[in-house]
Amino acid sequence: MYQRGAMPLFGLIILAAVRWMMSLNVADAQTTLPNCQPPKAGEYLVLVRSPTSEAQEKLRRALPSNTNSIVCRYLNETVTRTGTFTQLDNANSQAQSIRALGLAAFVVRSPKEKPSASTAADPKPLGAGYAVLVEYFNRPETAAQVQQFLKTDVGLTSYAQRNYLLALHTTDQNKATETLKRLSDRGFYALLVNSRQVTLIRPKASL
Repeated sequence: MYQRGAMPLFGLIILAAVRWMMSLNVADAQTTLPNCQPPKAGEYLVLVRSPTSEAQEKLRRALPSNTNSIVCRYLNETVTRTGTFTQLDNANSQAQSIRALGLAAFVVRSPKEKPSASTAADPKPLGAGYAVLVEYFNRPETAAQVQQFLKTDVGLTSYAQRNYLLALHTTDQNKATETLKRLSDRGFYALLVNSRQVTLIRPKASL
């Protein structure tokens, strides 16, 4: 014979177990996403940051029905690859339309020759603090755009075996977070990292 309150407690345990299993399934689904395929030579593609099912559904409703899109992983983030373009203007036009929905969209082109660390005057670790980095997708004009937006010089850095623009190095976490938000809201692909893990290649980027 069950004591009063035993069944509700048993039910709560079962509910907690179900929720835990669901969270494992969601986490597993995120980690098993394929890596995004890069564009071929002469092609451009639009990546849209879409970490939630709501963002992915919002994007699907906005895209033309014949759009060949796929959810994949890029730089350890969940994004939607919306297809390829042969004209940069067309890719930029789609990215701008997506940004109008409140989603972060970025144009990626086929990689050309990467900036070489051997051309640096004196590569050195940034040291303690926070670094706000910007992925420039092999587009030299991005450095000028970030510099104009922030009204300050931007550097060239290496982080996790990739080159990034350095928008800010500071020990003030609030300032770093604010700069990250400003850049993201403007449509730049920015990230906030531990600056001890960043190597400064050049204090002024010249891509």
